[in-house]
Amino acid sequence: VGPVDDDAPSIEVRKDKLLGGLLAAGFDETSCVSRYQSVLYRKESQHKPSPYLISRLRSYEALHKRCGPYTESYNKTLEKLKTGHHLESTDCNYLVWISFSGLGNRILTLASAFLYALLTNRVLLVDPGIDMVDLFCEPFPEVSWFLPLDFPLKNQFSSFDQKSPHCYGRMLKNSSFANSSKSISAPFVYLHLVHDYDDQDKLFFCDEDQTSLREVPWLIMKTDNYFVPSLFLIPTFEQELSNLFLRKEAVFHLLGRYIFHPTNPVWGLITRYYQAYLAKADERIGIQIRVFDTGTGPFQHVLDQIIACTLKENLLPDISTEKPIINQSQKSKAVLVTSLSGGYFERLRDMYWEHPTVTGEVIGFYQPSHEEYQQTEKQFHNRKAWAEMYLLSLTDVLITSSWSTFGYVAQSLGGLKPWILYKPENRTAPDTPCGRVMSMEPCFHAPPFYDCKAKRGIDTGAVVPHVRHCEDMSWGLKLVDNESEL
Repeated sequence: VGPVDDDAPSIEVRKDKLLGGLLAAGFDETSCVSRYQSVLYRKESQHKPSPYLISRLRSYEALHKRCGPYTESYNKTLEKLKTGHHLESTDCNYLVWISFSGLGNRILTLASAFLYALLTNRVLLVDPGIDMVDLFCEPFPEVSWFLPLDFPLKNQFSSFDQKSPHCYGRMLKNSSFANSSKSISAPFVYLHLVHDYDDQDKLFFCDEDQTSLREVPWLIMKTDNYFVPSLFLIPTFEQELSNLFLRKEAVFHLLGRYIFHPTNPVWGLITRYYQAYLAKADERIGIQIRVFDTGTGPFQHVLDQIIACTLKENLLPDISTEKPIINQSQKSKAVLVTSLSGGYFERLRDMYWEHPTVTGEVIGFYQPSHEEYQQTEKQFHNRKAWAEMYLLSLTDVLITSSWSTFGYVAQSLGGLKPWILYKPENRTAPDTPCGRVMSMEPCFHAPPFYDCKAKRGIDTGAVVPHVRHCEDMSWGLKLVDNESEL
């Protein structure tokens, strides 16, 4: 028998690989090793799924199996799309998610689309785009969630926009059913929920519009927004959402752990890196750096801000430039840095290599990749990006950058409330370098500000206590838990 590695996660009986009932049993474990192995790398979640969420997920899986690609119901509903006839109502309705935007956005929008499908009893089908199959395992048993390549509208996806005749916003502008509660009798409707959407497109978030869309067999959605906070402002969904989620800040945390399982090649990247650099440390710290300035970094003001944040919040010990520290502490911290630039990592690493820490702790810095610029369309780039988001989610303490969906995914998957680096203005770091977030939920960057009943603009961040403005984007919305309600 070879040496036993004490630090490798051991498969303990008490580890609950189904995550409290969140995951269905019975998958072939070798086809997607991460599904049941992720529990060995994560701390146990503080956020348990409600019994109601578990039962709704099992009934969704049954629906998906009955109505998914190439089933009898799917083929029947597809006929409507081909002939353009709106026949009698079908037993399966669908939501098709178009693969669009960067990887962080896609993960957040896919979770939003799944929640919407759950609330409206639709079957979610995922446009595979160029790399979705390469990155994510199938989340539902027995029937695929990927939209078949022979789907009749597939070649139109890239051209769908606000001018498309089937765009919901445009239909409202042109049609007689505007302001009436008539349901739409079209075989499909395109929902444009991209950040450039207009007032008519945003009516998607109104109750009566949800009623109009109810009977449409195929809804095709393109979005780059985490729109979940606005679903919580639709009265029809209020009770159901409250039953599904005992804590508002755990929505993406639970849905993300249910849906997003890295494929075996990506899981290999994650676990090899974790074992090599992070497993042995007493504490793991993630620093996610996303700079929106033009020009190539590293920028001194960003580096200063990161150092100021870690010292002010006691996340890293200070260094001693005066005298050597004799009493070496045995504690070690591994700091995982993710950034498109390698410069921040090098400067931080050198700083802690050239000087001892005042506590005597040993600090190691690691950066898996530095691709220099975002290459959304490159397969291996996105494998690494997904691996890095996942690795960040396995840390104990997290520092993220404002406005970054990459950081949102990591924090929510990991169940972490990060310290967020406030956005620098004019290449100057703000006086307060960072602050702790109110909740681990992602921010909805382009929400509607509209009162559906009064038909006028309102501050949607002040309607209910659990939907507030984000720390990093004053007009964005995010879900928070009202401490008084808990």
